[in-house]
Amino acid sequence: MSACRNIPFSLPRAAVAPDYGANGLYGLVGAIRGYLDGQHWTVPGEERTDRAQDESVPVLVFLLIDGLGDAFLQRFGSGSTLLAHRQRRLTSVFPSTTASAVTTTLTGLAPARHGLTGWFIQDRRFGGVVAPLPMRKRSGGLIRGPMAPERLFPYPSLFRNRRRKSIYVNPRSLAYSPYSARHGRGADIVAYRGLQGMVAAIATAARALKRAAGGYIHAYYPAFDALSHAHGCESDEAVAQFRHIDAAFAALLDRLAGTGVDVVVSADHGFIDSPAERVIRFERFPEAAAMLAGPLFGERRTALCELRRGVEDDFRSFVEAELAGKAVLVRSPELLRSGFFGPGPRHRQLRERIGSHALLMESGWTITDSMPGEHAHRMIGVHGGLSPQEMWVPLIHARC
Repeated sequence: MSACRNIPFSLPRAAVAPDYGANGLYGLVGAIRGYLDGQHWTVPGEERTDRAQDESVPVLVFLLIDGLGDAFLQRFGSGSTLLAHRQRRLTSVFPSTTASAVTTTLTGLAPARHGLTGWFIQDRRFGGVVAPLPMRKRSGGLIRGPMAPERLFPYPSLFRNRRRKSIYVNPRSLAYSPYSARHGRGADIVAYRGLQGMVAAIATAARALKRAAGGYIHAYYPAFDALSHAHGCESDEAVAQFRHIDAAFAALLDRLAGTGVDVVVSADHGFIDSPAERVIRFERFPEAAAMLAGPLFGERRTALCELRRGVEDDFRSFVEAELAGKAVLVRSPELLRSGFFGPGPRHRQLRERIGSHALLMESGWTITDSMPGEHAHRMIGVHGGLSPQEMWVPLIHARC
């Protein structure tokens, strides 16, 4: 399956539909899965020369820079090593968010299959609305139980039962979390601290794999995302962090020079800013909130909800009157049928996790609600929507 087709409903202006073929992140991970299964490595969309067909890639490195959208790279990357090695752009998955896209890179599964349809998902088995990555309930408290990770993430990782060996390079703060441990099954987990630590860990792992039978390195770097959330996606802090990442990437290529290692860099999503005056506080509309069977979930830029029976017309009228030019209301099953959540067998709880409707936010707008005891997080930089800035991520490729 490639791009979404036959879309019978309205979308936000300039929306980019996810591509689950060669022009999307999902397709890139499919090519990586083929490499792990012993196939010849070719970057999706690149033409294979006769020389490339005769050469084998001893080690493949995939570096995921959380939040590095293609629009940012094009605007701020002049003179950078990352932009110099950019091949083209890919779409993220839907929603364009870490929980959905990173899980796709660690499993090879689309959101329809792995079921992580946003930072918050609805799953009554775990107490209602929960954040699966930190395994926390939105109402407060951790998701506990000896089989909780297995029940929350009941699918295989990308690394298990493959012909080639894998190494998962992850920040020390995340490397041994329940989410990472579950999704890193089948790979050797290597923890690092800081950008230089990541470069050293990748270089060491690449040389070790090359001395053996070759293999795959999956590396993850989250700091750019955190700074973009806190300060804005075009802030001085985000741009400075990009410069540090680019210097680290150049250093990595220097350390791997002459090894024949392939390095691929991409991201899970890009960013857009949402100023305070474009944040919609849903609790300001108590009559509309009463039409929902529970709190919002999904993302601030793609808010999923479950409407009570018999209120759809009233809720649609509310959206048209109060959120005109700010949000588009779409039935979630229509998004599913049109391929927005991707191909493959569907997760057993998918119907619950996508809700009955989705509020797709226009450019710059976000919507939030609150629960008793919940700590509100102010975010300037946001993602999860369908804008070009959020959906397009770069495909960067370097042969060392």
